[in-house]
This record gives sequence, C-alpha cells and structure tokens, in this order.
Amino acid sequence: MSNIIVVGCGRVGSQLANMLSENDDNVCVIDKNPDAFTGLGRAFNGSVIQGVGFDEETLSRAGANEADCVAAVTQSDNANLMTAEVASRLFHVPHVITRLYNPGHEHAYEQLGFDYVCGTSLVTEDIYAKISSGHGFHIDTFGEFEVLRFSLDLEGNNMKSIRVSQLERPYEVRIIAFERADGRSCSLPTGDSVLGHGDAVLACVKHSALQDFSRWIQE
Repeated sequence: MSNIIVVGCGRVGSQLANMLSENDDNVCVIDKNPDAFTGLGRAFNGSVIQGVGFDEETLSRAGANEADCVAAVTQSDNANLMTAEVASRLFHVPHVITRLYNPGHEHAYEQLGFDYVCGTSLVTEDIYAKISSGHGFHIDTFGEFEVLRFSLDLEGNNMKSIRVSQLERPYEVRIIAFERADGRSCSLPTGDSVLGHGDAVLACVKHSALQDFSRWIQE
C-alpha cells in the first residue's frame, strides 16, 4: 500500500483517486472547493481535505511527510507547478507528478526535474501508470518515455532467469544497464544477456507500457 496525495478533484483528479483507491492505496484528495468531492462517489475509501494544494499546512495535514507520491492535477498550470515545488522542496516527496496544460511549458518542467503528463486524452491513465510503476523507481522523463531503476522480480513471475530481449520486445522497453544482485558486476546488456531475480536494472520504458511492465518490478 502506498501513500498518495491527489491535488485537484476535477474529472481527472476524481478518476485518478478512485483508481488508486480501488488498488487499495492510501489516498488523500485536496481541493479548495468542497463540492468537488461529490465526484468521488460512495466507493471511494480515502480521505479528503478542503484547501489549496500548494499550502504547506494543507499538505502537512494530508500527510505529505509520509507521502510516496503527490499528483497535482488541478486546472491551473501555475497551481500545479507551485504544488510540485512545495511537495518536492519542502516535504521531499520522492515522486511528484503534475498535469501540464500548456505544452509550451514542457521545457521549464524538464529543467526543474518534475515528472508531468501533457495532453487532453488518457491523462488519468497516464498518471495512474506513472504512479503504479513505483515511486522510488522513477529517475527521469524523456517525452513519452520514463527512465526507471529497479530490482527485477522473477520469483513473482515464476521464473529463475530471463533474457533481456524477453523483457524488451513485448513492452517497448530498452534495458540500458544492469548490476548483479550481489553487486559484483555491472554490464551493458545485449539481447542475449541473462538477468536473474534481484538484479538491479536501469531501463527506458514507454508511458503506455508502464502498467503492464510493472509486473517485473520488486515492490
């Protein structure tokens, strides 16, 4: 179970909160308009807080000190950016995701090092996939690709070993490097390189494949 704060309870925020809630994550939703929480429905089992998402006290009440991820999905790029700044700089939340409306701001977000989703369709699914991929595993974003570092889970997939090509082809993934679980060797892989359970893997994964690929990531 992960601790996740969703800032903004519009269409995207409410859908995202419900998806996370159904996944048994611990979810807190922040919105300045209390009427917005009605969009969560009766099945939502998280908590709600009325307030401004970039307010330090509000984030503290929402549990930002223990949060694994903050998703800022209000309808204002400025509000989302300020929320990301406060969550990242003051509370040191390991994974902060923002919704970006104006694609002209992408370069600024990249320079600041913030993870973001830009677009008008499938935004909720994209953000959910980013969260599901593992908060501590995310390193950087390059357009529609994510760079992740994680420990490989083969036991959960009933396998003893796997070739790099078996991971790359089905998921639109590029394995960049790997380190043996015992830490004794680190290599640049070929398609025939064999990986074992617990090996540390550096990979570039397409957004659309994140949710499916997460089966190979140790929690």
